[in-house]
Amino acid sequence: MTWRLRLSNNEWGLKARPASCAPGFLLSGVGQPDDNPAMPSVAKSLFLIAGILLAGCGAASADGFPVRITVHADEPRGALKPIWRYFGYDEANYTYMQDGRKLLTEISQLDGAPAFIRCHHLLTSGDGAPALKWGSTGIYHEDAGGKPVYDWTIVDRIFDTYLERGLKPYAQIGFMPRDLSSHPQDYPQNPPAGQKVFPGTGFSYPPRDYAKWGELVYQWTHHCVEKYGADEVAGWYWEVWNEPNINYWRGTPEEYFKLYDYAVDAVRRALPRARVGGPETAGGPGGKFLAEFLAHCARGTNYVSGKVGSPLDFISFHAKGSPRFVDGHVQMGMAGELRNVSDAFSVIAAFPEYRRTPIVIGECDPEGCAACQGEPNAYRNGTMYSSYTAASFPRLVDLADRYRVNLEGALTWAFEFEHQPPFAGFRALASDGIDLPVLNVFRLFARMRGDYLRVESSQGRGAVEIILHNVRAQPDVSAQASLASNQLAVLVWHYHDDDVAGPAAAVGLNLEGLPVTQGKLRCELFRVDEKHSNAFAEWLRMKSPSPLTPAQHRRLEQAGQLAPAEVTSSVKIKNGSAKVDFTLPRQGVSLLLFSWR
Repeated sequence: MTWRLRLSNNEWGLKARPASCAPGFLLSGVGQPDDNPAMPSVAKSLFLIAGILLAGCGAASADGFPVRITVHADEPRGALKPIWRYFGYDEANYTYMQDGRKLLTEISQLDGAPAFIRCHHLLTSGDGAPALKWGSTGIYHEDAGGKPVYDWTIVDRIFDTYLERGLKPYAQIGFMPRDLSSHPQDYPQNPPAGQKVFPGTGFSYPPRDYAKWGELVYQWTHHCVEKYGADEVAGWYWEVWNEPNINYWRGTPEEYFKLYDYAVDAVRRALPRARVGGPETAGGPGGKFLAEFLAHCARGTNYVSGKVGSPLDFISFHAKGSPRFVDGHVQMGMAGELRNVSDAFSVIAAFPEYRRTPIVIGECDPEGCAACQGEPNAYRNGTMYSSYTAASFPRLVDLADRYRVNLEGALTWAFEFEHQPPFAGFRALASDGIDLPVLNVFRLFARMRGDYLRVESSQGRGAVEIILHNVRAQPDVSAQASLASNQLAVLVWHYHDDDVAGPAAAVGLNLEGLPVTQGKLRCELFRVDEKHSNAFAEWLRMKSPSPLTPAQHRRLEQAGQLAPAEVTSSVKIKNGSAKVDFTLPRQGVSLLLFSWR
């Protein structure tokens, strides 16, 4: 049998094949896409598998393979940090467009501390017209006599959009304005909206005049202090450039160090207590560059003052996974991302002066290009992306503990893409104004607070094991837990690198060492899986309409929200312990919130 499923303007051929796993499950093969593979494992998305419904709190299930998870409520591991509250994107001008404003409003409504927003092209020359991987603000040009002229209009509009929603700028100092570039002859000129603009052109070159570069940064920071106030601006991050170890920087490492020194000196002249840092190195090849940069900041000669060292209030680097398309499906590569993190942490840990310096993983993603499409990226609309995110973030915390470094944040490089069809296949939090399942995982993260707790899982794959072997032989079914006042939160995920159907996990969740010894727990269960909090699955059920009618759009907007919690008050506590049994489908994520009087 063959089915045809329409996805935007592309056709996918799907063929059925016999089930080969647990009874009641149907495995489906995926044919090769014609040209735009913008969906994850259509097999699992098209055939909404019967029998994988997650049971309510306390309801046992006979389906699936057994998993035992134990949460030790009396064994705290330290204060929970909301490392998830960082987001970024290439296209700065999307910020104040219709769907950009909508998504930023939703990010601002996440519980917990304010989120930080990072975007490229805040200093790039242009008229503000966006393209893929491109934006501009026209912040700087020079008159006929070579005198600098500053225009804050567009960059103010970007920051105003953040601050009006209670969000904070993670202000990237870059890229190079055309009139300052040492290579202006190769500067992009208003590229078409659908065209990708990759680095390596005029905006990626060192300044022809470092003093003018420093003055631009000073004037910009000074303007922000005057407009928004010193206390507000002191709470931002000011970071210099992006991935200076690859094509985003067409100079030498030493020229980047000079760029950094001039930028940091300028920010600090405008606001001495400003938080400054870098270098936002790309993962993989970034280790040597990162080590040289830290050595420069700690012991090198400052290019501005001539003294030893340069201020460094936070350290930033990037980490990416490596998915590929094999045997008709996407196979993720979480090991690559965690290896990037481990390598960078080991470099930082080797510098005693930076062992406690805050670290922000300035881009932390399953792969490297949010604006790109292709078979390896066909995981983004559905639950592969959401389960990957739920499983990977706790491993970052584990690695930070292993190296005894101070992880403050992990920035998700995903936003939205204006004027694109629904579920077009970009790496995003929302598509055509419709939230994707991954955004609901951040809504789950935001409900956790207090102290981390020790967790054991019979089917958990630790960070080191994942780095060595990926998540291929067996799935990773594990949890992260936190305790605050009278709330115990347990985030449980069922992740596998291969985006194919598989058996559910029959989870036996044991809560030990509870602060109360007898009584009952109130349990709220939130779910992100094929049946819940998943607009993409709903779109498939609607037979993939594009464009959408207003009624269809409203229906999908609702489906994209976090599904209401299932609530029960029947979980019994006995001698400080309690047990909950439930079924978690493959690529499912659940948050259980327990409370008591």
